[in-house]
Amino acid sequence: MANISVKDVPDQWAEALRQRAARNHRSLQGELMAIIEVAVHETVTTIGGHGATSSLALRGTAVGFDRFGHPIARRGWKTVEQVAAEMRAKYPDPITDVPLGVDIIRAERDAR
Repeated sequence: MANISVKDVPDQWAEALRQRAARNHRSLQGELMAIIEVAVHETVTTIGGHGATSSLALRGTAVGFDRFGHPIARRGWKTVEQVAAEMRAKYPDPITDVPLGVDIIRAERDAR
């Protein structure tokens, strides 16, 4: 296995990486390996002969990493208000022929 050394890392970056490693319950070495693994898996591939696209680009824009080192991808660009407005436009009439969630919960609670 190869050894990689990174020199002159700013103190702020090093501390941020240590904190991230602690949040993810990993050593600093393990955290760096997880980051490198994600970067390696973002290799450029050809999709259906339509040019090169990274695998992460197909899933969205990476905005961070979860505790396992997997990228958190932002797939959309709409706000909650925009999505709600679209749903209200698409389904203007409320659903009335089904029980309300509160009624279902009460029935389950009362059945005990």
